[in-house]
Amino acid sequence: MNIAVYPGTFDPITNGHSDLVERASKLFDKVVVAIAASPKKAPLFEIEQRVALVKAVTAHLDNVEVVGFDCLLATLIEQQNANIILRGLRAVSDFEYEFQLANMNRKLAPTAESIFLTPAEDLSFISSTLIREIASLGGDVEQFVHPEVHQALKDRFAR
Repeated sequence: MNIAVYPGTFDPITNGHSDLVERASKLFDKVVVAIAASPKKAPLFEIEQRVALVKAVTAHLDNVEVVGFDCLLATLIEQQNANIILRGLRAVSDFEYEFQLANMNRKLAPTAESIFLTPAEDLSFISSTLIREIASLGGDVEQFVHPEVHQALKDRFAR
C-alpha cells in the first residue's frame, strides 16, 4: 500500500494545497495531510482550527486523513506506516529548499521517498503567506480558498 504524507503548516489551506491533495488522492492508496504545529512560525490559526479547516476542505475524499503533529516528520512517517513524503513545488525558487529537505528526509526516514507535485498553473502563485496578508488588509481572497477558509479568515480579521 502506498501511503503519502503531505506535511505543512497549512495556515491556511489554499486552493493550491487542495489541488495537490485531490490529485494525490488519485495516485496513492492513502494521503495523510499532516499539519505541523509550527509554534516558531506563530501561525494565524491554532492547530485545531487548521486541522478542522483541512478536514472540511478534504471531506469529499475518502482516502484522505488529516492529522496534526508536533514531532519530527520522520517520526510521523513511521507512525503512519508511510512510504511517501509528498511536497508541492510552486516555482523554481522552491526547488533548492525542497531538495535540501528531501535529502535530509532520505537520511532520517530512509524507507520513504519524496515525491513532488506542482499545482495547476492557475494556482501556482497562491501561497498561505499571501492569503494571510491580503485578508489581514481587508482584501478579498474568496477565489483562492475554500468557502469555510474564507469565512474563517473573515472572522479572524473582522474589523
